[in-house]
Amino acid sequence: MRLGYWQPIFGGWLRNVDDEAMRPTWEYNLAVARAAEHAGFDVTLIAELNLNDIKGPEEPTLEAWSTAAALAACTSRLEIMAAVRPSFHNPALTAKMAANIDHISGGRFTLNIVSAWWADEARRYGVPFDQHEERYARTGEFLQVLKGMWTEPNYSFQGSYYRVEEGLLSPAPVQRPWPRLYAGGESDTAKNLISRECDAYLMHGDPPELVAPKIADMRARREALGLPPMTYGVAAYCIVRSTEEEAQAEVARITDVQASSRAYQSYQDFVSKSKLEREVSLEDYSVSNRGLRAGLIGTPEQVAARIAAFEAIGVDLLLMQSSPQLEEIERFGREVTPLLRRQA
Repeated sequence: MRLGYWQPIFGGWLRNVDDEAMRPTWEYNLAVARAAEHAGFDVTLIAELNLNDIKGPEEPTLEAWSTAAALAACTSRLEIMAAVRPSFHNPALTAKMAANIDHISGGRFTLNIVSAWWADEARRYGVPFDQHEERYARTGEFLQVLKGMWTEPNYSFQGSYYRVEEGLLSPAPVQRPWPRLYAGGESDTAKNLISRECDAYLMHGDPPELVAPKIADMRARREALGLPPMTYGVAAYCIVRSTEEEAQAEVARITDVQASSRAYQSYQDFVSKSKLEREVSLEDYSVSNRGLRAGLIGTPEQVAARIAAFEAIGVDLLLMQSSPQLEEIERFGREVTPLLRRQA
């Protein structure tokens, strides 16, 4: 099992807590990354949104790819996974940028392909916003161009969304045939595309008994295509406390929902523009990516046991959020990481 965390580029993860003492600055994000390496984490995921989905659109947020390049140069072990949304990027240029960051990191750069869902953000940044099926059609072409630029000389492509003529990319990425491609999605359209074109499947938070059939489904799709096994990751919000009562008190604090909060409109946009397998509650709104449903909540021993339960059903990667991130990552490293090492 690999351990990952979400880079805190939004200034926190709690929509009901205004100040989490984790400002969205480069200095804070670098401190978190270095603490994560020390605590035994393996991966950081850098979300890509140009507006702040957590604290409200007018609040600051860091840009994903420049942050990824900087972290690649300032860390030594972390896998740097940057999200990329096809409607905001030219795929051939993205392939070039990714290859460069892969070299800066020494082969530690990967991509999380996200079919954008926030219509208002697209409007404000002047990029196209496709409906659900069109978004995945665009993403399919985007992935074809990425792979073609990384692996073929004088690559050409003619599609409905992108066109490349005799594309040249040198140097190629360090990783062969390309940096690992992650993606998530719960519609059949998304799952078919991901099983065909990506290397890893990321899921929203859910308990192990609900994650297991999702992994089985994607394994079957992958095997039917005659492709090698995928990597499977799950989002989770982690609360480690000395007692279970203290952990549950923290859950109660962060799920005190204020539906009038500044980020509530983006939440409504996400629910209406996405095809989700499960109804999203206001409690899920409190913490992004349904992280509380994963159940990484309790004493160090309880959290370690829950991580082992995910590993047992085939999860390869947990991508965790916590608040405040720096202090909680340090706590995880002191109290949970040693238990996981003993379990291994």
